[in-house]
Amino acid sequence: MAESPQTSSVKARLGEITERIVRRSHDTRSRYLDRIAAAAEKAPSRAKLGCANQAHGFAACGPGDKAMLREGSGANLAIVTAYNDMLSAHQPYEHYPALIRAAARAAGGVAQVAGGVPAMCDGVTQGEAGMELSLFSRDVIALSTAVALSHQTFDAAVYLGICDKIVPGLVIGALSFGHLPAVFVPAGPMTSGLPNDEKAKIRQLFAEGKVGRDALLEAESQSYHGPGTCTFYGTANTNQMMMEIMGLHLPGASFVNPNTPLRDALTTAAAERAMEVTALGNDYRPVGRMLDERVFVNGIVGLHATGGSTNHTMHVVAMAAAAGIKLSWDDFSDLADITPLLCRVYPNGKADVNHFHAAGGMAFIIRELIGEGLLHRDVETVWGAGLDAYTSEPRLSSEGELVWQDGPATSADENVVRPVARPFHATGGLKLLAGDIGRAVIKTSAIASERHVIEAPAKVFHSQEELQRAFKAGTLTGDFVAVVRYQGPKANGMPELHKLMPPLGVLQDRGQKVALVTDGRLSGASGKVPAAIHVTPEAADGGAIALIREGDIVRVDAVAGTLTVKVDPAEWAVRTPAAADLEASHWGVGRELFGSFRAAVGTADTGATIFAVA
Repeated sequence: MAESPQTSSVKARLGEITERIVRRSHDTRSRYLDRIAAAAEKAPSRAKLGCANQAHGFAACGPGDKAMLREGSGANLAIVTAYNDMLSAHQPYEHYPALIRAAARAAGGVAQVAGGVPAMCDGVTQGEAGMELSLFSRDVIALSTAVALSHQTFDAAVYLGICDKIVPGLVIGALSFGHLPAVFVPAGPMTSGLPNDEKAKIRQLFAEGKVGRDALLEAESQSYHGPGTCTFYGTANTNQMMMEIMGLHLPGASFVNPNTPLRDALTTAAAERAMEVTALGNDYRPVGRMLDERVFVNGIVGLHATGGSTNHTMHVVAMAAAAGIKLSWDDFSDLADITPLLCRVYPNGKADVNHFHAAGGMAFIIRELIGEGLLHRDVETVWGAGLDAYTSEPRLSSEGELVWQDGPATSADENVVRPVARPFHATGGLKLLAGDIGRAVIKTSAIASERHVIEAPAKVFHSQEELQRAFKAGTLTGDFVAVVRYQGPKANGMPELHKLMPPLGVLQDRGQKVALVTDGRLSGASGKVPAAIHVTPEAADGGAIALIREGDIVRVDAVAGTLTVKVDPAEWAVRTPAAADLEASHWGVGRELFGSFRAAVGTADTGATIFAVA
């Protein structure tokens, strides 16, 4: 069937944007590929280690594994795990190593837990001092991954991680060993509990003082009630979407619930596939070569089509840089202009990720995007060549065998997932803003269209606690733009500021026009209040957001893509930045250990990373 003019135009624009990234990244990508090619020539290096080195590597193994590592020709599979049993999303990983070891042995090799990486929960630390370590934990995870693989005794790796900073950190770490194949293994979302919109209502009632803490805790407990990721479409579940559309998961693996036979079968299959794609066989798939410019473009398209987390405007940039690829926020913006919004998953709608999966999920979304020419279908994946396999879904046969079948060609619920022909919105749910305040991003997919432009006097705060106190004191009257600054990575690690949302939501529901401008973060759960976030340069790095004064007229315009302040240019040019006392954010709860991170971290639009940017 011939392509429609619309599809041809979209495909051409996708190609133009991709080619622009390829040209920009030519030198850094070439150097990266040369480095991993040189590393591949030395691998597998296990037999080249000294005898004492080798003996240390298999000393604790059982007889069969020890014999294979000592004399055999099979592959050694590294398990890098974010398991802990405190956090719901990572608790299911407890039994994965046993499944992976069994699969590796059946394939004639060995699997070893090479190392663990930290996995902190933004839900637990939200609004607390520990949240100021959250973004930096991504780079700690990358460093921990490098330590795990530094023994250089592995032929491939499987990565067990699912939540906010864990997956991006694992990807960055995996790319530092880009000559090794990498398969990412999800744990899946928890089953549906109290609907997310009901939980949000209770939070807002609590903010208004209409219900007590007991009612709030009960609602939260009914929502977050079992093993698996939170069911709203925040950063954790956006991670899973991206790992699948970027070909790092097995097809259809992302949103299968934990502790089910299908979940375990997919984990076993992931280990089997990792054993098949090492340099010891004839289907070698090093992750650094696989994750090229086209794959990252596919990931960004998926982000826009599903209304995913704003955190990925930093994470994807940092991940790409680890592969020698230079992405910019302009690439995100230009791809948003050609990508329709196909999903309504909370906070962009009422459905949760289980409803999304049941309505068609990843197989349907990928099929639709391929059909419209919005994905590079000829990329390499861990499953093989091309994305077409990712339009299928895994099932267990009547004999209990894992099989894949064609995914749905139609949506089971167009309130949740829609085809390209009938999108929720013609463009993606993310917009780049720029102006005299700086550059920022805004997630529009959850915001009513009449709130896409807000112009109002500024009310200025240096913490979310200050704004909450003002709300409780009843001083947040009239229309206003809340400017919450000194919340960037250099200032205090760039915490998420979700405690701002209930009070601002209350005021918006009362009929006030409100918006937020901040150099901090909100992530995928940004909600219904217009929020210009990740403002860069940040206040602590000489950013113009530090020049805004109480009462200045600020305009957040998600239609025109501008972020401006109406101040006489002559006055603006001579203003002195407001000072902030950040000492309280630099000590306690381990924050004193991260002073070097705050000093070295880059800007939000270059990934907010301590590592050298490509």
